[in-house]
Amino acid sequence: MIVDCAVYRDGRRAATPEDAHEAIALARETEDAFVWIGMSEPTADELDLLASEFGLHPLAVEDAFKAHQRPKIEVYRQALFTVVKPLSYDDAAATVTSSELMVFTGESFVVTVRHGEAGTAAEVRKRMEDHPELLRHGPGAVLYAICDSVVDDYLDIAADLQVDLEELEERVFAPGGGESYRSNRLAGVIYAFKRQVLEFRRAANPLAEPLARLAAGGTPFVGDGTRPFFRDVADHLSRVNEAGDGLDRLLTDILAAHLTQVGVRQNDDMRKISAWAAMAVVPTMIAGIYGMNFTHMPELGQVWGYPAALSLMVVTVSLLYLTFKRRGWL
Repeated sequence: MIVDCAVYRDGRRAATPEDAHEAIALARETEDAFVWIGMSEPTADELDLLASEFGLHPLAVEDAFKAHQRPKIEVYRQALFTVVKPLSYDDAAATVTSSELMVFTGESFVVTVRHGEAGTAAEVRKRMEDHPELLRHGPGAVLYAICDSVVDDYLDIAADLQVDLEELEERVFAPGGGESYRSNRLAGVIYAFKRQVLEFRRAANPLAEPLARLAAGGTPFVGDGTRPFFRDVADHLSRVNEAGDGLDRLLTDILAAHLTQVGVRQNDDMRKISAWAAMAVVPTMIAGIYGMNFTHMPELGQVWGYPAALSLMVVTVSLLYLTFKRRGWL
């Protein structure tokens, strides 16, 4: 459906049409103006209407309708087609959620198509309407503002992920091996966090190439005056990608360290079990020998035979205990 529709002249909202037909008519009748149509999960008929009026390429329209696209930029005869993936981060659940935002940028129009819950386009529209000097630069400025907003959100999410990762790292390397360290679920927690970082990188990494093209200039429907601004966004994105790569590497190291700690702890447990088993074997063996029903056995007729057997068990077990304790097995 169409969420918002407006005609802008000289950086200000000149008209608010009731539907796309009226918006297109006003844009054509008004000189030095452009129309900005914002859509959320539109139907095929709604997109076909805009495609016929603005001459949008069928392949781009198909991508905008079906979604599930990687961040990219494609140049067509009548419009520039850009795909970005806005992200949101739920700190309580530690989950990264991605949406999709397609932007058609033409000479006198901007069409944004949203799939998901992100309200990036609406936020950008409100911010730009409060600063007419930005809207005055036309459709190219709208594309820049959307990319800038998306990348700024990436920076904030990268910072939040870094904080949560540091907390997770403290749990793994808790002094003395706390309950969180011994929990079998901690490896699952680390892997789940790694999946969130992967979702983050899937949105941010592919956007580097489209921004590099926009920053290089020569892209149709985007004025050369916006090049410095796109270079700034590309620089911010490079910081985002470096942070994402660092998070992924650190998570891999933390997972490996945790599994190593689990292996070391299991070895310690096995040594303790082996030590106690060895101490239990000696009295069991002595008791087993003297429990056999033979008539002629040494010391069976002696008064001190029973206490001697018990003393032998205690002395032997004590010596084994001291030996294992000295070696750190217990």
